[in-house]
Amino acid sequence: MISTQGSPQTRDDAVPTPAEAVEVAVAEPTEPTEPTEAPAPVAAEAPKGPRRIGVLLVVALLAFLIDFGSKLLVVARLENHSAIKVIGDVVTFQVIRNSGAAFGMGQALTVVFTMIASAVIVVIWRIARRLYSLPWAIALGLLLGGALGNLTDRLFRAPGVFRGHVVDFISVQHFAVFNLADSAIVCGGILVVLLSFRGSNPDGTVHQQSAKGE
Repeated sequence: MISTQGSPQTRDDAVPTPAEAVEVAVAEPTEPTEPTEAPAPVAAEAPKGPRRIGVLLVVALLAFLIDFGSKLLVVARLENHSAIKVIGDVVTFQVIRNSGAAFGMGQALTVVFTMIASAVIVVIWRIARRLYSLPWAIALGLLLGGALGNLTDRLFRAPGVFRGHVVDFISVQHFAVFNLADSAIVCGGILVVLLSFRGSNPDGTVHQQSAKGE
């Protein structure tokens, strides 16, 4: 007897019909998938090594004492005397009282430069609280020592507080007359610029590495 597909006589009970397959799929709920957890944010790596405040203070103290001692010496030995030739006429030692900024600039703004030097010292001290980089400690120490050296002149030398004249004594022909505090400030500033170009931060991190990690 010939029967059509799916008739009771020929249908295999083990093989479900399309209608039965649909009923089973509807009746058996699928297991809910667990939501995927968002990746935890990666914590920034803390700077390694000790803080470098001690290095900063030592460098600043050395720069200040060398500048202070040199000014005492040249005032006692060279002021009101003829210039001493160090390298012919190119470099000489002669005492000049400077009311302006480094290298004799802005001589009419003595009080302004005193306030700027005070602000620089405050900023350096605030940065020092998160200072982990040795090169930055040296650079900031030079800046701090130089600023303190010239600020001491502003506060305690004639003609008065906040208006004192800075003692300059290193004369370079066709350039300027300056002191060791000015030299410390210039060297510290150059080092800060170089460190910034290299991407180095005072806390010991590096700009380039931070950008790659984002």
